[in-house]
Amino acid sequence: MTTALERLNTATTEEATQALTRCCGSTRWVQAMLAVRPFRDAEHLYAEAADAWARTGPEDWKEAFTHHPRIGDVSKLREKFAATAQWSSQEQQGVAAADERVLEALAQGNRDYEARYGFIFLVCATGKSAAEMLALLQGRMDHAPDAELRIAAGEQAKITRIRLEKLLAS
Repeated sequence: MTTALERLNTATTEEATQALTRCCGSTRWVQAMLAVRPFRDAEHLYAEAADAWARTGPEDWKEAFTHHPRIGDVSKLREKFAATAQWSSQEQQGVAAADERVLEALAQGNRDYEARYGFIFLVCATGKSAAEMLALLQGRMDHAPDAELRIAAGEQAKITRIRLEKLLAS
């Protein structure tokens, strides 16, 4: 039986690009990952992914952020992010159980955050409730833009790792 890692290693460039883009939407990151195939094992893949992300910069980070729905934005998750909808919905499970007040505050917080920083609020949502994500969003609203961009990039790195793990488990 062929493993997911073997499929990634032997995939066409187009197929591998699609698979990797589901994990991280930065074109520079995807190109760097394509350039180092084949991967010996999962740890090699994860190490190369972290190294490739470390070599990206603010424009690459913002590009990657555009591949995520806003936290709690179920309608956008369905329509715009069909390729990652299942993963995103699993990552945002904490939103499903939230009460209406928290969801409304999260929606408004997302709008305020995007107006302040120019990109969506990004958090590794796995295992977090909507209330926890709202508290994180509110706590990050006072950061300087450059500091917040770096925090969001760190969250993207966590999300990428989780999605690579899901890719290998598929």
